Amino acid sequence: MDNLLGAVADSTRRAILARLATGDARVTEVAAEFPISLNSVSKHVRMLERAGLVRRTVRGRDHVLSLDAAPLAEAAAWIAHYRRFWEERLEALDKLVTQKKPRKRKPT
Repeated sequence: MDNLLGAVADSTRRAILARLATGDARVTEVAAEFPISLNSVSKHVRMLERAGLVRRTVRGRDHVLSLDAAPLAEAAAWIAHYRRFWEERLEALDKLVTQKKPRKRKPT
């Protein structure tokens, strides 16, 4: 999960994932959409591959990338667990605040 969260923490890598969500693409096609070097895009892609979010298929000289969003399910489940945790705590706080009677002030 550390590799996954580290991979999606960067906006360029999230943009690469968004591009691959529309369909497979060669590395050079993906790189053409960014104002950074092919080498930089390749480094981003390698990090996405380590996280299991991108699969690379070599077809001759072309390296074709495809999205594998399955690892995001684990992260979504982890986040959902903590979302429920905080929702329960906030509901309890809301109950406490709305049910608490105001204290009478002593005249000064």
